[in-house]
Amino acid sequence: MQQEASKKTDKEELLRRLEEQMAVDNTLPLREANLVFGEGDPDAPIIFIGEAPGFNEDRLKRPFVGRGGQLLNEAIASIGWKREDGYITNIVKRRPPENRDPLPEEISAYRPYLTRQIAIINPKIVVTLGRFAMNYFLPHAKISQDQGKIFFADNRLIVPIYHPAAALRSTQVLEEFFKSFKKLPKILKKVDELLRRARSKLASN
Repeated sequence: MQQEASKKTDKEELLRRLEEQMAVDNTLPLREANLVFGEGDPDAPIIFIGEAPGFNEDRLKRPFVGRGGQLLNEAIASIGWKREDGYITNIVKRRPPENRDPLPEEISAYRPYLTRQIAIINPKIVVTLGRFAMNYFLPHAKISQDQGKIFFADNRLIVPIYHPAAALRSTQVLEEFFKSFKKLPKILKKVDELLRRARSKLASN
């Protein structure tokens, strides 16, 4: 137990340093907005990744705290988990003006930091929320046909799910959103077996 606590403390320190590096990196775009680094358990086996902070996230410097965040919390609670059991962040760490979509060059600029953030946390499952986060890991995937499915990329399981904001705009998307969330406990339960199979398949190709 002491070793696990020490490992967690090490991760927290590494994440803290990474956040400090981002805060002083003048090459990053959108610097007029607040840095929204991410939050949750650094030892979490699952990480939720959205596209970029919105108005409320920028104001509070926390990811997913607006209406979409409330829906995300509800979906997490619906499967018997707590928000703090996972880790939550975005591919772009500052709010684009007027909540517009992040530009390719903005996603590219923040990529090295997200890569390091994920490497520190080292989750087994990445749940992408919305098409931008999905296409970050799965460039050719389509959100309408691939959400709720399990993919293997970057040595982890990737599970695309609709963005909570999209679920708030459509009853059908809302139903699919919750249906996909219901799959997560089963995926987590057999995650080691699924990863082993995926790695074995990759090695044999």
